[in-house]
Amino acid sequence: MNKYSFNQISLIQFILIICEAQVGIGVLSLPRDLAKKAGTDGWMGIIIGWMLAMLLSLIIIRVMEKNPGYTIFEIVSKYFGKWGGKGITLLWSVAEAYIASTILFSTIHIIKIWILQNVSNYILMILLIIPIYMVTKHGIRMIGMYAELVCVFTMWMPLLLLFALKDTEWMYLFPIGKEGILPILDSAKSTVLSFLGFELAFILYPFLKDKKSAAKGIVIANSLTMLVYLTTTLVSFIRFSPLEITDYLFPVLNLLKVIHLPFMERLEIVSLSFYLALIIMSVIPSLYVSMLGISQLLGKQDHRNPLRILLFLWVIASFFYIPSAFQIMQMVKSWVAVGIIISVVFPIFLWIYGWLFHFVRKEAKQ
Repeated sequence: MNKYSFNQISLIQFILIICEAQVGIGVLSLPRDLAKKAGTDGWMGIIIGWMLAMLLSLIIIRVMEKNPGYTIFEIVSKYFGKWGGKGITLLWSVAEAYIASTILFSTIHIIKIWILQNVSNYILMILLIIPIYMVTKHGIRMIGMYAELVCVFTMWMPLLLLFALKDTEWMYLFPIGKEGILPILDSAKSTVLSFLGFELAFILYPFLKDKKSAAKGIVIANSLTMLVYLTTTLVSFIRFSPLEITDYLFPVLNLLKVIHLPFMERLEIVSLSFYLALIIMSVIPSLYVSMLGISQLLGKQDHRNPLRILLFLWVIASFFYIPSAFQIMQMVKSWVAVGIIISVVFPIFLWIYGWLFHFVRKEAKQ
């Protein structure tokens, strides 16, 4: 019997957890990042990044199919022995905790810029970690249910882009390919990193009820993320000039700012308030993965005590650490480096190593 069967998630929840973890905070600045590297040809980098993310995602599913019922923490112990597995588990847990911390501090920075300039960091931190704790402490099944709630809560937001189509200039996109192939390929690196979140399949797979649909689910999740990125980027590119868009740190919020509705002002503030539910959802899975790894290192089944300790440290840090915009950017760059290791390098290495591992064991039995 699968020991994770009591906490299983549906295929829809599997898709939504991965998709919402990917979209999160990254979509707010993606159009600017792409425009700086490839101008208005940057949207093609999204498609290239999507294809690479799909390939890496299917590699992860292939690894998990050979080890059904195990999370990545148990797989590395199987492949690399007790101490090798513990070392990798520790590094993976620290990496996921750093990713969650970076997203959270970046979120507080955005809130202070756009909504609550005069509110202290520690107050915002406390307000954010309350829902994070309430969801994360109950495990992956509750995270899946929260992902469904967030989907219902925010599914109206893409419709706002229709109002942004007024006063657009489609000629900004032409001629297609004017920047050349190298800038487009360079922009693809940014988009691959924007798809980070598919590595959660390393943890989600044993909890999935219908494991035969895992490959289909991760393809759908990556494709939904690609559609969100592509739509928001194209609308930003035709609404702002190629030079103008690079002046905005978060072009999507500026895009909402230029929308004027007769019954509502400052639409970007209202939208960001709703969007916080989705940003929180991008924190929770990484946080849960980290706490799951730490609890397994400690030989405990309950991940709530490590979770409480980390959340307490976040609150204490928010009293003394108020990162500037430059420091936030440095944290994001470090996040990128960590993401490359756990989402690109490690899955490929583990796939090759796992194939050799099972091949050797098969040969030894003969």
